[in-house]
Amino acid sequence: MTIRALKLVGVGAVGFFLTGCGGGGGSAAPAAGSSVVSSGAITGFGSVHVNGIHFETTGASFTVDDAPGGQDDLAVGDVVKIRGRVNDDGRTGTATEVIGDDAVEGPVTALDLLAGTLVVAGQSVITDADTSFDDNIPGSSLAGLVVGDLVEVAGFFDAAGAVRATRIEKKTVGSKIEVHGLVADLDTVNQRFRLNALTVSYAGAVLDGFPGNQISDGDFVEAKGTTFVAGVLQATKVELEGPDAADDGEDGEAKREIEGLITRFVSATDFDVAGRPVTTTPGTVYENGTAADLAVNLKVEVEGPVDAAGILVARKVSIRRSGNVRLTSLVDSINTGNGTLVVLGITIKVDELTRFEDQSDADVESFSLAGLQVGDYVEVRGAESPAGSGQLLARRLEREDADSRSLVQGPVTNLAEPDLEVFGITVQTGVDTEFSDGSENDVAAGTFFSLVAVGDLVKARGSLIADQVIQADEVELEGEDD
Repeated sequence: MTIRALKLVGVGAVGFFLTGCGGGGGSAAPAAGSSVVSSGAITGFGSVHVNGIHFETTGASFTVDDAPGGQDDLAVGDVVKIRGRVNDDGRTGTATEVIGDDAVEGPVTALDLLAGTLVVAGQSVITDADTSFDDNIPGSSLAGLVVGDLVEVAGFFDAAGAVRATRIEKKTVGSKIEVHGLVADLDTVNQRFRLNALTVSYAGAVLDGFPGNQISDGDFVEAKGTTFVAGVLQATKVELEGPDAADDGEDGEAKREIEGLITRFVSATDFDVAGRPVTTTPGTVYENGTAADLAVNLKVEVEGPVDAAGILVARKVSIRRSGNVRLTSLVDSINTGNGTLVVLGITIKVDELTRFEDQSDADVESFSLAGLQVGDYVEVRGAESPAGSGQLLARRLEREDADSRSLVQGPVTNLAEPDLEVFGITVQTGVDTEFSDGSENDVAAGTFFSLVAVGDLVKARGSLIADQVIQADEVELEGEDD
């Protein structure tokens, strides 16, 4: 194992860097009553749902941002690590410990709404379809933030050290600053180092966990402080995030569940997921793809035992594809028995990996399909499944306050100017429809239709005037990650 891999293994002990698995129905879940460490973004409550497993948390201890806490301190999209046991159904378990931590907390210094990116305390943050925005952000979107806002970001790190956000929440003035990353450009004379674009001064800081009380280049650390001087974070504490033997199982069982981005890739039998070295065997089961699909920054879920060298031997690798389909409108019907609902005439399937969040005024913490009603206004994001079916497998389902407009985003399935079909929904355009190209430039209708082709990603907003027919106010040509 490389020094870099050894350093990054320690990130798994924090919980924000690794995400657990258990998805896909628990087909390769640990044996009945076996110990498990499952790290991942929270998909729902009642108690805590992580990576397809419903963990009962009664009696569990909670640590949130390195301080004692409780379940009320967590929200959907926050990344946690859960130690406990999983039952023989692979979908339920009991947590003994829940640990939550963010990836970065600090001021926003740059925003790019078109690219969906921001910079927080010198760390690049990428938002996408998997990002939840707290309702204390106007519009619950990136557009509700401005430079200077203080935010807390939960998510996964990619191979370049950028954060792929799973949740962003605004914080109050005076909140602490916390940054995680690999130490670079260590200057022991001036007691400084760099975490990506942020310079950190550790003069006078408490050092925790460093051998010989000495920081080294390549260490994965958490730096905390409250102030900047000339753009330099004045750290009050710097902690080495080292490996935690408790994460590698009990009594030699060494079972782990990890979801995250592939941060290093040599081959299908030699890669890292969120910094944890992973290998596969001829018996490894692949879901939603094959070994040929594996690549740097691909989001995957791996599960299996950890061997004596600290390498996870994957029994299953599940490729997580977020999908580019988005529907926003009223719920037409619900079938809780088979886990489906219909929105805009599209049948939507939810499963144990669907992230549920109530952004409406009702603000129900334990929101789920069972709490949804016909006529509720929802936003659903996901991917067509099975391919060619016209049905949607929901990655996220949010209930929102009622609105008169509907939205569809997806691939163009038919063109008949002045109208088009988006994911099977007819979008009618007229003289009052506003069009924009892929760079958010306003264009004429003729220009738009000259740019768009079947298969392109398009977003349309407007009024639902008939079953699966929208009269569009706005039609936009989108990028693949919008």
